[in-house]
Amino acid sequence: MKWNKDGQVYMSYLRIIDPEIYDAIVHETLRESNKLELIASENFVSEAVLEAAGGVMTNKYAEGYPGKRYYGGCEFVDVAEDLARERAKQIYGAEHVNVQPHSGSQANMAVYFTILKPGDRVMGMDLSHGGHLTHGHPVNFSGTLYEFHGYQVEKDSEVIDYDKLIVQAKEIQPKLIVAGASAYPRILDFARFREAADACGAYLMVDMAHIAGLIAAGLHPSPVPYADFVTTTTHKTLRGPRGGMVFCREKYAADLDRTVMPGIQGGPLMHIIAAKAVALKEALTDEFKVYQKQIVANASTMANELKSKGYHIVSGGTDTHLFLMSFIDQEYSGKKVEKALDKSGITVNKNTVPFDTRKPFVTSGIRIGTPALTTRGMGTEEMRIIAVFIDRVIQNLGNEEVYEEVMKDVRALCDRFPLYPERKG
Repeated sequence: MKWNKDGQVYMSYLRIIDPEIYDAIVHETLRESNKLELIASENFVSEAVLEAAGGVMTNKYAEGYPGKRYYGGCEFVDVAEDLARERAKQIYGAEHVNVQPHSGSQANMAVYFTILKPGDRVMGMDLSHGGHLTHGHPVNFSGTLYEFHGYQVEKDSEVIDYDKLIVQAKEIQPKLIVAGASAYPRILDFARFREAADACGAYLMVDMAHIAGLIAAGLHPSPVPYADFVTTTTHKTLRGPRGGMVFCREKYAADLDRTVMPGIQGGPLMHIIAAKAVALKEALTDEFKVYQKQIVANASTMANELKSKGYHIVSGGTDTHLFLMSFIDQEYSGKKVEKALDKSGITVNKNTVPFDTRKPFVTSGIRIGTPALTTRGMGTEEMRIIAVFIDRVIQNLGNEEVYEEVMKDVRALCDRFPLYPERKG
């Protein structure tokens, strides 16, 4: 897509070649622009990241690693991958990083395949208590290949009891302990996870996908000093393209790299690696640190506002970019609330909550995150306004007129914080 000096589209190859896909992309741009994006794992990348992700490096096969490729003509993609690796190590203080995994799930797979054999015993957080599919859920490859044992939060506090975790590790004797979560709103104590791993002679892997941006900004303790392996996505709070990375201690580097390629992947996505490098450069700036602080402040503000309105906020609040609303004692489900909010211009995802009794496709909660809205420039005052919107919808479930009224208010708020204005077709 090209623009004239006034920022208006004057030509799009895609519009000419494939108007149906062009139309779908334009409508997705409008959806992102005109609705409030509160899915905790989503964010809006910069124009620079979009440019790199859509660039000519998509054309290049580059199996192998910089300086050791199986193809010729890799001198410039080598530059991009080296920049991504060096920036990632600089941000997190890691000894080694592999930036080639296509996703967070493949980053986790790379670690498992590096140190585990099928049938090995592993501990990971239960999905309904905040974990991820790749932390041992039976429907996932992790739960199929390995003997996973789940750890949970406490029923009264809805947070991890690390003393119990250590006792459980001693009893189970896993080969690996997986720390990290996709729906846990509190600070993770990586020193205690290390203590649990040492108590049973296990490796420690931390999946920091959700909190990578907070860690980069110094707002959450880093797992790097404690973990043998650290995995992450490059989107979410890190605000880069969809993809993954794996950090490890130098003694595991060669084995890890062989597992990623040729073990589980072939040619890396060089356009996405270039975009990762751009996002990592952005993460090195002072502006990024300010942005991350606002994400946390926004999440805390909205959680507290909804808590003051009588809603059950899991663990009582949040230390991070996300929180959970639990309807475990209510007649309505997370699925029903998600659909009602979507009709009102507010995008969230239904989510299981600790000790949930409903099915995963129904759930007793929703997950809310603030990275995307913070990217648009919204602050704590807007979070209070949005909490009012959410409350109004939930208190009027089934009332289409209320949905339409809230939708208008949402659109007016979104118009104050434009997103990708030159990409709306």
